[in-house]
Amino acid sequence: MWDPVHAELWIGFWVTVVALLALDLAVFNRHAHAVSIRAAAAWSAVWVAVSLAFCGGIWRLLGPEPALQFLTGYLVEKSLSVDNLFVFLVIFSYFGVAPRYQHRVLFWGVIGAIVLRTVMIVLGAALVSRFNWLLYIFGAFLVYTGVKLAASRGETVHPERNVAVRVARRLFPITREFHGESFFVHLDGRRLATPMFVVLVTIEASDVMFALDSIPAIFGITSDPFILLTSNIFAILGLRALYFLLAGVMDRFHYLRAGLALVLVFIGVKMLVADIVHIATPVSLAIVAGILTLSVLLSLVRRRSAPPTDAT
Repeated sequence: MWDPVHAELWIGFWVTVVALLALDLAVFNRHAHAVSIRAAAAWSAVWVAVSLAFCGGIWRLLGPEPALQFLTGYLVEKSLSVDNLFVFLVIFSYFGVAPRYQHRVLFWGVIGAIVLRTVMIVLGAALVSRFNWLLYIFGAFLVYTGVKLAASRGETVHPERNVAVRVARRLFPITREFHGESFFVHLDGRRLATPMFVVLVTIEASDVMFALDSIPAIFGITSDPFILLTSNIFAILGLRALYFLLAGVMDRFHYLRAGLALVLVFIGVKMLVADIVHIATPVSLAIVAGILTLSVLLSLVRRRSAPPTDAT
């Protein structure tokens, strides 16, 4: 993992991430504003292009197998993130966060997610390298999660019941109203948290819960910590742009949840039978991509064939 080739890729990875995040916050989004669909599409294209370019670097320096593992992990994490976007939408609606302030919350939410997921992946990789049987636990958990996701009917999210939210309200005095995009303000000589800080805590807590599903799924693709971490982080870096791009149309993909459930079950089974049946990375990538493509196409066909709603 720490050979010179990996070192070259690590440096390129972190320089790219820091540079693009700084450009995003300091240049294009210095002032609070609602992100347009056009801007969201442009940034989504940028993040996807950068991720594919990095995948090309892995192919050139490490070979096709690690590159395909990166691409599969990236695709799995990206697709699983779509379900997280719906939760973000519910959180913003519940707290009444104005569209012009949502980008800043998601930006710092992504920063927190990078730190938390880095810790989770490093610890997970260390545990798996020492206790290989944990992969079977991960596999069984993914199968269970996939079945549960397929059987769910899109349960209502209740941000006020979130443990992290209740802890934040106990630890910090919180103002009753928003103060622009500020997370903390000074009033009457006191430093107070704002509802925007509570929103950020809720976003971070929801991401941790989703990471408990997505990170074991990546372990079903590779055990290389470098591929695990870079594919995961590149996927969540584009999450903000994807949110603003899909926020208004997420309800159109009726069968996507079933597709995500099938992806989780497939990867879980792949981990459980790894010692008996080896499924090559190109085959895994083709199956995952095929499931997701089919679920999106079926959703579009269903929507087109659905009878129009009568106006009242």
